[in-house]
Amino acid sequence: MRNSVKLLALSSAAVLGLVGCSSNDDEHDSPAGSASNAAEHETAQPRLVLTYDGGVTVVDATTLEKVADVPVEGFTRVNEAGDGRYAFVSTSDGFRLLDVGTWTEAHGDHGHSYTAAPKFTDIDYTGEKPGHVVLHDDKTVLFTDGTGAVRILDPKKLGTEDAVASEFTVPAHHGVAVARADGSVVVSKGDSETRTGAFIRDASGKTVAENDECPGLHGEAAGKDGVITFGCEDGILMVKGDRFTKIKAAAPYARIGNQAGSDASPIILGDYKTDKDAELERPRKFSLTDTRTGTIRVVDIDTTYSFRSLGRGPNGEALILGADGKLHVFDPETGKETAAYQLIAPWTEPDDWKDPMPDLHVIGSTVYITEPAKQRVLAVSLHDGKVLTEKSTGKANMEMTGVTG
Repeated sequence: MRNSVKLLALSSAAVLGLVGCSSNDDEHDSPAGSASNAAEHETAQPRLVLTYDGGVTVVDATTLEKVADVPVEGFTRVNEAGDGRYAFVSTSDGFRLLDVGTWTEAHGDHGHSYTAAPKFTDIDYTGEKPGHVVLHDDKTVLFTDGTGAVRILDPKKLGTEDAVASEFTVPAHHGVAVARADGSVVVSKGDSETRTGAFIRDASGKTVAENDECPGLHGEAAGKDGVITFGCEDGILMVKGDRFTKIKAAAPYARIGNQAGSDASPIILGDYKTDKDAELERPRKFSLTDTRTGTIRVVDIDTTYSFRSLGRGPNGEALILGADGKLHVFDPETGKETAAYQLIAPWTEPDDWKDPMPDLHVIGSTVYITEPAKQRVLAVSLHDGKVLTEKSTGKANMEMTGVTG
């Protein structure tokens, strides 16, 4: 029986920089919490996790060879957990912690890297409608939409019952929370019908600032110098320190519901939808929000794209996987396209967001792209658009994430 971590209602609250060495070194420790058949490697071994109808597939991120299929019933989503080893698989019951089976342990001035068979741990964070998983300031936050539970985890303790550093509840809604190094948490405000803005809760549980100028708040991103942004239906809500700033879009309705930030850039990449009455708008514009000047640049693109199309390169490059099958690369400072690589066949965003569609994930300078129609995954060099390797997955994959090992 799995060990479910229940919510306690409280009133307050990258690849590791290690150099792998030879397994002949007789001073190394045995892998903590590892399987008995763990194999040691000279360097970290990144892996990808891809969802499909009926489970998740784990593949080696270098060769794209399948490592394992792990069955899961029902519709699932997947997110990085924050430590380079674990991933969260969202099911109808909550967040399940998947040990992806690759990790590196520090040992003095070097590290030892291991792999083992992927498997679900005994740790579940239960609750109806698990939502956003946010990694920020070496903290991982789980937001459960159906209960309003906010759980703040210490990534260094993932896989143990002591991983929850603090937790509290807010009114249930499709929300998001971002934990910061000073112990404060920025949390969306809303209820089952709507979202209106956000508030800042300090380490003692006191609300120190709030803002109600973000109708339809959805999603978050983090940029250079600790700035945090939330998408609104009329622009962006920005947080610096304990101060909120509303960045208005030029159009009266301009939904920026999906964003991608980068520690290397003060500019936030976002989508840009202006048809308020559309059941599904397939936009041909995107947004670049400059958090230094508090301005939004709207950029035309000669293709549509989906909410899974946005990514960032290691130097802050703005990446969009277009429905034309190209990976479009933009300079976030100027909005100019610097490259467009034809990689997969043209596709159309499905009417139902739960149906398979291409996805992308970035590790270092490698961009991973799924093509569900052809049941394959590609690894692409961001330097020149060259396909480094590709493999059949045998599945119409829906969502993808990766761990660095």
